[in-house]
Amino acid sequence: MATTDATTTALPTGTWSVDPAHSQIGFAVKHMGISNVRGTFGEFEGTLEVGSDLAGTKAYGTVKTTSVDTEWGQRDEHLRSPDFFDAEQYPELHFESTRIEAIDESTFRIIGNLTMHGVTKEISLEAIVDGTETDPMGNERVGLEVVGQLSRGDFEMKFNQALGSGNVAVSDKVKVTLDISAVKQS
Repeated sequence: MATTDATTTALPTGTWSVDPAHSQIGFAVKHMGISNVRGTFGEFEGTLEVGSDLAGTKAYGTVKTTSVDTEWGQRDEHLRSPDFFDAEQYPELHFESTRIEAIDESTFRIIGNLTMHGVTKEISLEAIVDGTETDPMGNERVGLEVVGQLSRGDFEMKFNQALGSGNVAVSDKVKVTLDISAVKQS
């Protein structure tokens, strides 16, 4: 992997498409203030356009809200309802970076706009480039681990129930995790 400074990237230039078969988009939310409920989205796509410097690099992606999966059908249906994602009215989440900043030679801060539940807000994610490799079919791949946190209330997802202890049924804070394998396009 190449060394970077504040303006260069650790990735070879080009367009990289997320491979959903080897990637995962996940989240975790505290339930009742005492345990994490984790989920994933099964349908998504994303692209990373790497320029010769960070100013020319963009990341964007789309997630289908109907594909939410917490391994419990009743909860998944509730998450698709107007209380949360309102998947019928808002079938997709969209993200597009506005800038990418180097933290060190393999770690980047990705700042961009997330549109969810009809609301667009700026969020910040941290991405670690795990490396590049050529797969058995001759495709050049890159691996990325991306993490962040957001407030679901910022996106008008305010459903909750107060508990006698002072906790709430569902935390406002949502941890976001993306494990990405992307293929370089020719």
